[in-house]
Amino acid sequence: MYKPVDDSPITAYEINRVRVVRSLEMIQDVIVISLCIGLFSFMAIQVRDMFLSLLPPLNFQVVTADILFLLILVELFRLLIIYLQEQRISIGVAVEVSIVSALREVIVKGVLETNWTQVLAACAFLLVLGILLILRVWLPPTFEGIDPEQQISQRYRKNRQNQQ
Repeated sequence: MYKPVDDSPITAYEINRVRVVRSLEMIQDVIVISLCIGLFSFMAIQVRDMFLSLLPPLNFQVVTADILFLLILVELFRLLIIYLQEQRISIGVAVEVSIVSALREVIVKGVLETNWTQVLAACAFLLVLGILLILRVWLPPTFEGIDPEQQISQRYRKNRQNQQ
């Protein structure tokens, strides 16, 4: 009914390795879930502060900074949710968060009050992020059921079994 361990192609090392990897992935998911809960709580506090900043006297820069910061938090929350669902970091969402963060800094500080070298550096940074966002559209999807690393490791296993 049961095969002896010696006849099994799976070694005890591989079984333990699988357990360790699963345990570490579970711990990582718990950490990401706790980050989601903390970020959601922080977003609720920010919404309250944003509504309080809408009370007179109204400061346009503070209101704009609060709204943009809340959008950044929403995008970070979405990034964590995508990670929990697909076990990967979305390049598109990460680039979008970076773009909104850079624009927030430029808007809050004001372009006229900022040193020209910092404005030039922000423009170059935004240009690189925009190019990365455009190039990402043409990159083939690697996580829609097709994992290149898994295919390579399966090919390696097949070659190893054929050699034995």
